[in-house]
Amino acid sequence: MNPVATISNPEAAIQTQGLTKDYGAGRGVFELDLEVRTGEILGFIGPNGAGKSTTMRVLLGLAQPTSGTARLLGRDMASEGLAIRTHTGYLAGDFGLYDQMTGGAILDYFSRLRGGVPAGRIAELADRFDAQLDRRVRELSTGNKQKLGLIQAFMHDPDLFILDEPIAGLDPLVQRNFHDLLGELRERGRTVMLSSHTLSEVDRVADRVAILRAGRLVAVDVLARLKARALRRWEIEFAQAPDIAEFRRLEGVHDVESIGNTLHVAFEGSADHLVKAAARHQVLEIRTREQDLEEIFLGYYRDPAQ
Repeated sequence: MNPVATISNPEAAIQTQGLTKDYGAGRGVFELDLEVRTGEILGFIGPNGAGKSTTMRVLLGLAQPTSGTARLLGRDMASEGLAIRTHTGYLAGDFGLYDQMTGGAILDYFSRLRGGVPAGRIAELADRFDAQLDRRVRELSTGNKQKLGLIQAFMHDPDLFILDEPIAGLDPLVQRNFHDLLGELRERGRTVMLSSHTLSEVDRVADRVAILRAGRLVAVDVLARLKARALRRWEIEFAQAPDIAEFRRLEGVHDVESIGNTLHVAFEGSADHLVKAAARHQVLEIRTREQDLEEIFLGYYRDPAQ
């Protein structure tokens, strides 16, 4: 399947063409053609080692590409990296903090490195994320350290956010506050690119999803179209169990399992053949299950032809 990508849109917040970072032995990212539109939230997903973090580092000039180009906020990544980072909020998946300093001191230090932030902004975000600024970093839990990382990414009110696993370690209430903040950013026309292993998070907040497999982009689309192309799953309960072979022969059916008088059917495309076959028997109930992002994601990893 060819990803949907346009490389000539001046309104895009991120555009890459043939972007490659080759570490050898098949590791890295390869021939990445990606567009992140201004004002959208893009979910960037793939398993460990797929190249998500590498892509983000290359976009910000923290790792040099082997080949290809990237433009962020209308600027060239290779020659204008400092200007890009000035207007970008970045949370690394493995960011580190100074253990001996308090959270407040670290954020004040980061603020001065950026030339200052609006008065009260750090306190506002600390309240929103319930962050502990008066304790030394070495005394903080993983989740509380993550809150400091989020504050430093948001405090200068950038135009673009590149967030690697932003909700790692956060409790559900803080996650909800974070998702609310993402909604506010979208309303203000800000752009967010985020990676996550929590696929339900991406399903909840993303406008589009980009799926990375072994360093290559295999799909970029809105969730509705990805779901339309994915397998659907029905449970059909009959008065008496039909011959399972009748359903296995149907066009578009990929998997059929019989448990008692109930058939569990996975299929793609039109449901017409399945409905007509079921109608030849006495149907007690049909239960449908909406395709979720996790199943879509796994489908791209099960089927190498996609």
